[in-house]
Amino acid sequence: MKSPLSQKQGNAGTEGTTGTTTTAPGPFASFVRFVVCGGGVGVLSSLAVPLLAALMPWAAANALITVASTILCTELHALFTFGTGRRPGLREHWQSAGSATAAYAATSAAILVLHTVQASPSMLTEQIVYLSASALAGIGRFLVLRLFVFADRSTPATVAIPVRPLPGAPVFSAAA
Repeated sequence: MKSPLSQKQGNAGTEGTTGTTTTAPGPFASFVRFVVCGGGVGVLSSLAVPLLAALMPWAAANALITVASTILCTELHALFTFGTGRRPGLREHWQSAGSATAAYAATSAAILVLHTVQASPSMLTEQIVYLSASALAGIGRFLVLRLFVFADRSTPATVAIPVRPLPGAPVFSAAA
């Protein structure tokens, strides 16, 4: 059972299987975890593709590793990066795959634009463009995952908008 104190303080906690309350990490900690998890899986994936490509065509190996790494990252992001306290469901996996596809499209578009602007860019220029696009796409993906895919749905988001009456307008009261 959740402590009434934690509810009063506004902690975004979820009750785990042991009955203890876990608090989701803040934005900075989540971002660091996102970079570590995604980067670590990315490095492992870059090593796995050539090994698997010895057994099958490179494109097939890349596709297989991309699917596997996206599933693994979604699991890690749910449990560790965003601290949901539960494994992701099918909805989260599909949304995460969609954000990964959008990031892939953004980096591909950046390289396509580079080759349109400059017929034969140097490898250094390609890497700068690719890594810059990857960084921007990663930030975008982090925001999508944090704000939509793994957002705490147990407490509805509310926005308080202060309303001030116009000068000279009549003021109505709810109590009549």
